[in-house]
Amino acid sequence: MDDKKEIAALYERMYRAMIAKDSATLARVMTDDFELIHMTGMRQTKKQYIDAIMDGTLNYYSATTERLDIKVDGDEAVLTGRSRVTAAVFGGGRHTWPLQLRFRLRRTTDGWQFTESSASTY
Repeated sequence: MDDKKEIAALYERMYRAMIAKDSATLARVMTDDFELIHMTGMRQTKKQYIDAIMDGTLNYYSATTERLDIKVDGDEAVLTGRSRVTAAVFGGGRHTWPLQLRFRLRRTTDGWQFTESSASTY
């Protein structure tokens, strides 16, 4: 499988794991130094992010991918994904958002992994 297809599959695997609250898969798709930057500017480490999914602070119900843009440069890549995401986060009600995630990725001995993500709407 070529790099772009692997990265696209990783994006889909990440969303499936978020919805299923599959912490083992989430841990595998992110590097240990992963950081998520929420659209509010709040930052979460890999552990904080996974813990928030597992304890129900972040609840994801569905994600429909609308567009993926992937640029690969050697062992680094940038993926910008646009998806319609249904979630209830930080105690709010269930809503569907047009969520854009811009990921930085690195090729490791375990394959491609996310190193950083920043969220916004589109």
